[in-house]
Order: sequence, then C-alpha cells, then structure tokens
Amino acid sequence: MPLITDLSASGRRLTRRAIMLPLALSIALASQAQGADLLGIANDALENDASLASARASLKSTQESRDVAAGDLLPQVNASAQVANNRTYESQLSTLQGAGASQSADDDYNSGSLALDASQALYDAANAREVDQVESRIDQERLSLIASEQQLLFDASTAYFEILRANDILAARRAQERAISRQLEQAREQFEVGLIAITDVEEARASFDQARAQRITAQSDLEVSFEALERLTGKRYQSIQSLADDLPVELPTPSERDAWVDMALEESPLLKSAMAAVEVSRSSVDISKAARLPVVEAFAAYNYGDSDRDQVEGHDSSSQLGVRASLPLYTGGSTSAQIRQSTYTLEASQYDAEAQRRLTIQQVRSLYTQVRNDVATVEARRQAVVSNRSALDATRSGYEVGTRNIVDVLAAEQNLYDAISNLAVARYDYVLDKLELRQQAGTLDVEVIRELNAQLSADQAVLLEVGEDNGGSYDSMMDIGERPQAPDA
Repeated sequence: MPLITDLSASGRRLTRRAIMLPLALSIALASQAQGADLLGIANDALENDASLASARASLKSTQESRDVAAGDLLPQVNASAQVANNRTYESQLSTLQGAGASQSADDDYNSGSLALDASQALYDAANAREVDQVESRIDQERLSLIASEQQLLFDASTAYFEILRANDILAARRAQERAISRQLEQAREQFEVGLIAITDVEEARASFDQARAQRITAQSDLEVSFEALERLTGKRYQSIQSLADDLPVELPTPSERDAWVDMALEESPLLKSAMAAVEVSRSSVDISKAARLPVVEAFAAYNYGDSDRDQVEGHDSSSQLGVRASLPLYTGGSTSAQIRQSTYTLEASQYDAEAQRRLTIQQVRSLYTQVRNDVATVEARRQAVVSNRSALDATRSGYEVGTRNIVDVLAAEQNLYDAISNLAVARYDYVLDKLELRQQAGTLDVEVIRELNAQLSADQAVLLEVGEDNGGSYDSMMDIGERPQAPDA
C-alpha cells in the first residue's frame, strides 16, 4: 500500500508539471506576441536618444549663461590680502662724513596688507543688451529642442513602420515563392508524363529563381530596418505590434490646404527658431552699438597695511567712495567694423528666416497633396489586389482547360504578389506622409503618436529575428555603451 501511495503522489506531481509547463509557455508566448507598441518605442526614443539628450543639455547650458551675463550688472566685490617678509640692503657713501666713510641701512621686517574693492554698475548698455540676447538665445534653443523632439518622434515612427512595411513585403514574397515553387513542381510532373514541353519547366524555374531572389532581398530589408529603431532607442525589441488591416485611410483634417499652411506658419518650431535667430542677431547689433556709450558705476575701496619695521609704529589705511565713468573715444575703427559685421549677420539671419518660411509653405503644400494622393492610391492598390486575384483565378482555370499556358499563370502570380506588395507600400506611405505633414505643421507630439498607436493590432506581432549566421555578434554590434555621466557641478 505505501508503494502505491508513493506512486500516486509522484503521478500527481508529474501531472501538475504537465499542466503548468504548457501554461507557462503559453503565457510567455502571449507576452511575446503582444509586442512593443509605437507609443512605448517613441517614449524610449525620447528618453534614450543621444542627439536629443545633447540638445537638452545645450539648452540648460544656455539657460545658465543668463546668470553669467546678468552677473556683470550686479554688485562686484573683490578682496585681496598679502603677507610678506622684506629685506633691504643699502651701502652708500656719505660725503658729509668724509672720504672713505660708509653708511649701511640694512633691514629685515614683515609686512601685511588687505584691500577691499566693491562696484555696482549704474549704466552699462552693452551688458544689459547681452542679457537680452541670452534671453533670445534661450528662446531659440527651446524651439530647436521642440523641433528636435518632433523630428525624433517622426524618425522613430518611420523606423517602426519601415519594419512593418518590410515585414508585409517579406510575407508577400514568401507566399509568392511558395506558390511558384508549387507551380514548378507541377510543371516538372507534367513534363515527366509528356503533357508539357521542357520550355514550360524552364519558364517556371526562372520565375521561381526570381521569386527567391525577391524574398531574400525582402528578408534583408527587414533585418536592416529594425537596426535603425534600436539606434534611436538604444534598446532591442523581440517583437512589435502590426498595423491593423482596417486602418481608416482618410483625408487630413482640416481638409483645406491653406489651413495647414496657416497652421504651419503659426506653429512650426523650425520657423519660430529661425525668427528667434533674427532676434539674436538684432541683439548683436544693439550690443555693438552700445560699445560707443559710456559706462557708469559706483565704487568703494578700502586698503589696510601694517609692518614690524624698526622705528615705525602703527598702520596705514585708506578708503574711497565715489562714481566713475568711462567713454571710448577712439578704438581704431574696431567698433564701427563690429557694427557693420553684426548688421550683415542680421541681414543673413533675416534671409535664412525667409528661406525657412518658404520651405515650410512648400513642404506643407506638397505633403498635403501627397496625403490626398495616398488616400486615392491605397484605394486603387486594394482594388488592384482584388483584380489581380480574380485574374489569377481565371488564368489558372484557362490553364487547366488548355486555353492558357504556364507563362500566363506565372505572370499572373507575379502580378498578384506585386499588387500585394504595392498595397503595403501605399498604406505605410500614407501613414508616414500624414505624420510628416503634422511634423512640418508643428503639431506632431506624443498625443498624435498615441492616437496612431490605437490603430495597431495587439493580437498580431512582428517578430524581429536576425539571421542565424550572425550568431552572437549582433548583440555586441548593437552594444552602444553606457550613457555619459554629467560632471559634478
């Protein structure tokens, strides 16, 4: 009886293991199938992208320069002290004491001194304008940072959807290769029984070789595409969610092109940054002109000195309190040259801002037109898939009754899978062009990414696999190293 009991307990343990193992495996597969989504990857990019981190640090540096510039307008206090040992050696002839007589006055003593100086700018136009210029630089860099964030969101989205595009094309090419492989096998069987000529077999083999080459190219494109994503985020992803098949393909809102242009002229951070650069240059002109103005400041000074010199008692001290002014009368022409230089810099920045305004208008108009065309293109590509599938079915039926040959069937197969690939290209072109339109209009933010993220399918995931030949070298290749540490303040 005990033996039977032990066997029963062992059986129960095995049964529990048999139940728990598939359950754990299914949970792991479900987690893998869930995949990373666009919103999570975009947040990873915003947190880990090195270029964006550099832009943020640059903005903080410029913000600190505001206190640096303003410090010259605040009180300046300096103190200095000195302690010294002094030795003097004197040997002089005295004519009053007769020839050959000498007088020596050697001395060895210690001395100390203390000096305090304080000043306060009362009028300093150049420094005051430098503070204004720093404020303009801060605005410019803040807008540049916003533009960099929007560019990163677009780049991360582009990398994400390029993976999905490459995966859809690869799926079509794999299906094409399988279909033509079956066609080739069927042609060989028919040739062996004398139903078709060897030329039909060669035609099928040529089509198969082309399909195989297209599949290899598509697989390579997929492997390369997700490396760009990892460069932006510094992370590896096992899988990502795919785009839902029922993605709504609609015209952009607002539906008027001029409304998008007006939005861009008002919101584009690149255009705003170019306008802020004009203000920075204008401040440089003001600073150059201020070099001709007087500088007025209040000052106070105190000096104290003491020593243990023989035959000297007490200490020396002095103080000053007053106002001083300085005015440059002639600087060798450098001030006038500086004014001319900064004026030309201002002119150049104004032309740069105008060039950016024109570029923004042109890009928004072109992208709006492209999105409208993408909507029509996606619909046409969908219809092309339906038409080519019907054409393939009809060609196959004709081949079975002898009215079509194998070349016709192979061409119909190629046309169908080309149409499927073209549909994938058109869908992702629509998504990316619409995102770029928002970027150029200055309205691309995390909320837009969140809305697009809702169009992903959590039930389907694209596995990001690397070819077996790479082995473990891929992990070391993508090891971008530790994040830099900020120095201690």
